[in-house]
This record gives sequence, C-alpha cells and structure tokens, in this order.
Amino acid sequence: MSMTDTMSRIGQIQSTLQLLSGSTKAASAAPASSALSAATTSGAASDFASTLASALGVSAPTPSATDSATGIANPGAVTGTDVAAAAQKYLGVPYVFGGEDASGMDCSGLVQTVYADMGIEVPRLVSGQMTIGTEVGSLAQAQPGDLIVTGGGAHILIYAGNNKVIHAPYPGRDVCLVEAYMTDADIDTIRRVIPTQTTSTASISSATHGTDMLSAAFASFAKGSIS
Repeated sequence: MSMTDTMSRIGQIQSTLQLLSGSTKAASAAPASSALSAATTSGAASDFASTLASALGVSAPTPSATDSATGIANPGAVTGTDVAAAAQKYLGVPYVFGGEDASGMDCSGLVQTVYADMGIEVPRLVSGQMTIGTEVGSLAQAQPGDLIVTGGGAHILIYAGNNKVIHAPYPGRDVCLVEAYMTDADIDTIRRVIPTQTTSTASISSATHGTDMLSAAFASFAKGSIS
C-alpha cells in the first residue's frame, strides 16, 4: 500500500471515529428513552471495529469494568440476577467442608465458585467475602446476587430474590434454595458485590466500548502502516 493510500484510509477511519464519538457523547446526555438508539449505534461501532480488527489480524478488546465503589472487576458486565441464576445450577451439591466444586462445597466455596463462574474473583473464606463490595442496609433492600453473612461471620448465603436465599448449610445437607429464614437482627452484614446498573448506564457503557474498540483497531492499523 502506498503512503497516499495509507493516509487516505487513516483519514476515513478518523472521520468514522469522530462520528461515532459524537454519537456516544449524545447518548451520555440523552434521557433513558434514547437508550435503545444509543445501543444500536454502539452495535454498529462494535461491528465495524470487529471487522476492521479482523482485517488487520488483531483481536478486538472485550468489555470490562471495575466498579469504583466496590473495586470488583466485572469483565462481562455481569448482573446480580446472573449470579443468582448461576448459583442455582449447584442446587443438590452436597455440603463438604473446604469443598469448592460440583462434587461438594461449603458455604464460602459456593460463593467463590459461583462468582468465579461469572468471571469475578472474590476471596475464598467468609472472613474475606464479608468485607468486599458495599454494605446493604437491610434484608428488605437486598437484591439478587447480594451476599448475606450470619453467625458472627460463620456462614454466608447468596440472596436469590423474592425473599429466597441459596446456600450450603452444613454437613449432611445439600446446596439449597430456601426462604430467607433470618431477620436483620441475625445478619452481620449484607454485601453488594455487583452494583445496580440502569438500562441507560448500560447503554452508554456499551456505546463507549464500541468507540474504544474502534480506537484500538485504528491504533493497530496505524502502527502497522508506519512499520
């Protein structure tokens, strides 16, 4: 490719980046009713970036976010509902002290395994798990995926929504989904590992990701053209 052709292609890509960047800024200022439009724009950006990255022989970046409040890396934009759903596949697994897989697990092993399945790293023991994320004021405020600690830090459960919890109780029992049997007086802390995400915020994040993909693809292209 000649230098003239290279500069021409760079100019075209820069124009596209500027156009999509403007769309992303507009999405940030738009009301929630514009979320679908923003998501559509971000989808086009992602498709363009993926095609460009493929043509250049590079990998497009995957979405990732670390929440500033919790400090928890959430590589796939997982929701608390996703966590609660993932925990249900372990229903019926026997309680095994120190266990952390489908052959047997204890309460904190269940929590660590479920979050690991979602691509999120949390401490192994209750003592560590009960300090992560942000604190929730009461059981009435709990949301799916929240962690409920009882017994002075001896036991941890996953809130599943609709006043139900999933946990590995004790030897002789299996991982089960039951009514939340505890009261606020019994709870040491409730931890929200994954913050609540609104539709508007999710759409803006997706739009930003699409532009980031384009920027990365453009940078790779420019580097290859110069070398």
